[in-house]
Amino acid sequence: MVDVDLSQPPFSLLDDDGRDLVRHGVDLAYYESDDVLLDAGQPGEYVYLIHKGEVAELDTSEPSASARIGHYTAGDLFGAISILNGKSRYRFKAEQECLCYLLPRALFERLCKGYPAFAEFFRQRLSDKTRLMTERRAEGGVSMAGFMLARIGECMRAPLLVDADTSIATAVRTLNDSRADSLLVRQGARLGMVTKTDLLNALVIDGDDQQSPVVAIAHFSLVRARPDQYLFEALVNMTRHEVARVVVFEGHQAVGVVELTDVLSYFSSRSYVVSLQVEQADSLEELAAASARTPELVKALMVQGVKLRFAMDLLAALNGRIIHKAWGFRIDQARQHQSCLMVMGSEGRGEQILKTDQDNGLILADDVDWPGCSDQMQRFTETLVTLGYPRCPGNIMVSNPQWVGRVKDWRERIVQWVERRDGESLMKLMILLDAHAVAGNTALLDEVRDALFEACGNNELLLTYFARAALQFSTPLSLFGTLKKPQHGINIKKGGIFPIVHGVRTLALERGIRATSTLKRLDALVADGRLEARFAEDLGEALSLFAELRLKQQLEHLDGINAERDANRVVVQQLSSLERDLLREALHIVKDFKQRLTQRFHLEY
Repeated sequence: MVDVDLSQPPFSLLDDDGRDLVRHGVDLAYYESDDVLLDAGQPGEYVYLIHKGEVAELDTSEPSASARIGHYTAGDLFGAISILNGKSRYRFKAEQECLCYLLPRALFERLCKGYPAFAEFFRQRLSDKTRLMTERRAEGGVSMAGFMLARIGECMRAPLLVDADTSIATAVRTLNDSRADSLLVRQGARLGMVTKTDLLNALVIDGDDQQSPVVAIAHFSLVRARPDQYLFEALVNMTRHEVARVVVFEGHQAVGVVELTDVLSYFSSRSYVVSLQVEQADSLEELAAASARTPELVKALMVQGVKLRFAMDLLAALNGRIIHKAWGFRIDQARQHQSCLMVMGSEGRGEQILKTDQDNGLILADDVDWPGCSDQMQRFTETLVTLGYPRCPGNIMVSNPQWVGRVKDWRERIVQWVERRDGESLMKLMILLDAHAVAGNTALLDEVRDALFEACGNNELLLTYFARAALQFSTPLSLFGTLKKPQHGINIKKGGIFPIVHGVRTLALERGIRATSTLKRLDALVADGRLEARFAEDLGEALSLFAELRLKQQLEHLDGINAERDANRVVVQQLSSLERDLLREALHIVKDFKQRLTQRFHLEY
């Protein structure tokens, strides 16, 4: 029996019996440098698992200078597709002395027949393989299945419905009898909600008569959901909309209610109580204590195998609520209606997991007179620092007067930036395109955004300059399509994240798409017909992979591991075989996307 590591996919998709079959069925073979292990057109007889050495994948139909299309090293696997297709399309040649485990064709076919997940692995796309990597993180606590696959329909309560003319006294008795915290009020075709707190305030604070109709205190702006949505999405929406419950509809029919306590009970880990602690904070000190727990929440989400897109949604909503509450503690109520606090960059796109530098600005109404605004913005920046948001090295903060102004000031700035088209001006336009309102009068941001799209959207020359920025960093692939492996690591932000984020941002600007999230922009570009659905999905999965590899580095920094290394740098040699395979595939998608941008905006000239 051969001692071979079978802890990685696809062998981790087998059970113990299947892995024993592999251990007893493989042989160990030696190849010298330049030996051909599998030639183009040759029937596949083995699946090769490299123990030591390196193997090149060559397209023999191409000139020798461009024939090398793949590269495999220790832990990598090849040859399975040749068996499935009947013959090899490419040549596999040893680049140095190699030791390989050989899995015979008959055994491979037996494993494929007995283990469908094992067989499917070899036919999967990037999105499927990244799911496998996510599943491997789920080592304890709430399982990925419980966290990712739980539906709202599994957790909702039956709706408690009363008519509009029901008295407050009757509504109170109805709630007590049912032990519920809220009820729905039906007024014609409309549905409103009344909570125990609403009833208490009406009777004790407002002095309403017990026989008054309950419809007078009902709220008709409901946060809605569907039974088939993920329960995790309900938690995100509650956090984003500052509510403690959502109403579940099937079509126009209310079929249930999900409360925050229900969600937190279902996800029993203490980490998910962070959302509740943020909402209940009555002082900056309490808010800072809740904010300090977000890294704990991030670690829990990652360990439990939560898909990064959902984690980003929750953390973006949570960070937005923290900043919103801090604004409420620091800024007078009257000023809040005359201004709009916006976050930008990755925070504005909702793509930040761990807290990084502040990127924020302030829009004031044109008629506002705010003496002392500058001093208050200085104090607010310091407040965010105490909440764990470091100062921006580029000084893109409300404490910088260049990022504070009335609507008319922002309009003038936009016109100037568009006319200049220099590097700094283009950067400021990029930043503003990602702006998201977190506090104050959001209509002010809408006015500025209208001016931004009016000035940029149909400006073909500006779009060309804009798109060129997506190409400024090289993709970390070698001339032959393999991963570059510098000892200090490849910069995943420059080589992978930025080209996708900015390329998609450019296409969204061209098409007048107002969404700020890269993934939502991709969805909108598909709906607009600008991108094919399959390619957009691959771009989204590639972005999620890059963000996850980067997050892994950032979490290690928090734990004091590799603290001297830039968190944006990923050392290829330290990745698993699956991670290397995914990274290589994702970077090829980035390369394809950059070629599309080059053709669309004529950047080859």
